[in-house]
Amino acid sequence: MGRPRANTPSMFKSVLVANRGEIACRVFRTARAMGIRTVAVYSDADADALHVREADEAVLIGPAPARESYLDGAKVLAAAKATGAEAIHPGYGFLSENADFAEAVEAAGLIWIGPKPASIRAMGLKDAAKKLMIEAGVPVTPGYQGEDQSLETLAAEAGRIGFPVLIKAVAGGGGKGMKLVERAEDFADGLASAQREGQSSFGDPRVLIESYITRPRHIEVQVFGDGRGEVVHLFERDCSLQRRHQKVIEEAPAPGMDAATRAAVTAAAVRAAKAVDYRGAGTIEFIADASDGLRADRIWFMEMNTRLQVEHPVTEAITGVDLVEWQFRVAAGEPIPLKQDELSIQGWAMEARLYAEDPATGFLPSIGRLEHFRLPEGNVRVDTGAWEGGEVSQFYDPMIAKLIVHEDTREAAAEALAEACAQVEVWPVRTNAGFLVRCLEHPRFVSGDVDTGFIAAEGAGLIPSVPSDDVAVASLVLLADRQHVGPHGSNGSPWESDADGIMGFRMNAEPRSRHVADLSGHRIDGSVFSNQSGDFAWRVSVHGRDAVIGRSEYRHIMIGKDAAVRYVENLGGHEGIIFDRGAAWSVDQARSSGASGSAAASDGTLRAPMPGKIVSVPVKAGDAVTKGQPVVALEAMKMEHALTAPFDGTVEAIHVTPGDQVGADAVLAVVTKGD
Repeated sequence: MGRPRANTPSMFKSVLVANRGEIACRVFRTARAMGIRTVAVYSDADADALHVREADEAVLIGPAPARESYLDGAKVLAAAKATGAEAIHPGYGFLSENADFAEAVEAAGLIWIGPKPASIRAMGLKDAAKKLMIEAGVPVTPGYQGEDQSLETLAAEAGRIGFPVLIKAVAGGGGKGMKLVERAEDFADGLASAQREGQSSFGDPRVLIESYITRPRHIEVQVFGDGRGEVVHLFERDCSLQRRHQKVIEEAPAPGMDAATRAAVTAAAVRAAKAVDYRGAGTIEFIADASDGLRADRIWFMEMNTRLQVEHPVTEAITGVDLVEWQFRVAAGEPIPLKQDELSIQGWAMEARLYAEDPATGFLPSIGRLEHFRLPEGNVRVDTGAWEGGEVSQFYDPMIAKLIVHEDTREAAAEALAEACAQVEVWPVRTNAGFLVRCLEHPRFVSGDVDTGFIAAEGAGLIPSVPSDDVAVASLVLLADRQHVGPHGSNGSPWESDADGIMGFRMNAEPRSRHVADLSGHRIDGSVFSNQSGDFAWRVSVHGRDAVIGRSEYRHIMIGKDAAVRYVENLGGHEGIIFDRGAAWSVDQARSSGASGSAAASDGTLRAPMPGKIVSVPVKAGDAVTKGQPVVALEAMKMEHALTAPFDGTVEAIHVTPGDQVGADAVLAVVTKGD
């Protein structure tokens, strides 16, 4: 991404970013480089946020709930007026695709850094957008986008299309309000859930139905228009690695995209943008049937995002373009900085989204204070709005950072991004870093054999649910060290000693001791032998194997910068935390000899995994339920989470009703086993 060029006299002097977190910080970065004064807005929950501290000026606009702060357009406009901001950049999410807000900004005499309101309206509703694309000659996915929203009509149309089908909120985005329904008997429940999410997230419960493609790839094209008929594309991205329709890893260009197919899909994207007289940065999203590779006749329009995308950095990396600078310049009335023939693809870029979520618990969002927060350094771009000591709140999206790499080849990019994710250290908030490493290193991903069903197909193999041997060895050595006092620090900790002082710190140690570690609920039982005069420092017997750690290897394995595992002590009351390629494991002395590695069988009590709002209770006390059947639906962190029956049985009690606000660990319902 090149450094912004010198400004012209037409450029505005100040900009307010009507957003939060990493996108606000990212927009500020370009604004600072261009000498533009920055204004932040924030809620009560974000008073100490990084984007607030990085802005030249910041304005409190309301309580933590987004509808009372970041989604309140009147408060945002009042903040712009109070600070003298000349322009408003909406980022993504919140008000970024709200045509009424865009009109209000322009009516207030401010510069709207985004598409024309008419363009937002034309593309904002998926059903209307598909009709417009058909008129423009852009191929669209077979489906139903009619006005009749009755259950009877929608169910009939789903049957006509043929299961499986996708139900999609017409005003949706980011996977919200999107439900895959594979059987006719599940359609009503899927529809109700999609409608609730559509109403909650976008204020619109209407849906459309599309045929579900069994081997889909998500291909999107970055477009940029000047609002006067000129549109260029900045090539394609592949965003097929998804979980629950949420993008996880994105890359540019798309693997397997030949020149003819690229020409066809980018030309269709330009036609789509021209059809709405597009201005600024936008993305035309396509779905491709990948059962026979990428082919121009098997790629269909899905929707247009009339804003900057989360994954825009990979396009910036392969083109050398700063898309936010382009947004500023076009909004100020300047032409698009480059012509189509001046744009080209250089190398390969990949981005991983680091989420505050726990893969081991079905990817439930994780909230709390970031007591330890360490992101990779070196040849990697890090976009984040989080910081050590900050809070991950229940009120906003769980994405806490984006990691972006740019290399000459796809293979090199995948390797570099895996290593970047492996360096992530976050505690006690859980993240998907270890999961990302496994995705990036999976042979299917490395070969480019990826579709939107990749994560579901590979399943538990992508989740680091069992500690590695390196972690097991480290945990036992840690506990052995804790029992003795040596000459290196108050507790003789080798973790604090220098490389030359590792040996000789355990003059009074027993030659061999048995230790049992509790590694995040996994029982690790083994023996540790410390050698004071031989050619090794430790020998650890665990999992039926002997691991010998030599003098020179000790620091490398345990605490070095390039360590196989890295240890951080005194976090959250644990003996220590061991980080292993993105995964985090707490280490404690085992208190009992109970079984390890898995939780006890559920007693049927369904508890809230986090604070949230009850949105649905589809069963009642006395109902018979089957394993996996939804019992309660909880909305938190902008997503709906279904709590399901842990086994076949009967609903003994329901303790909540729709609309209730509940705290973490609150008992929501109880299911008893059947006979």
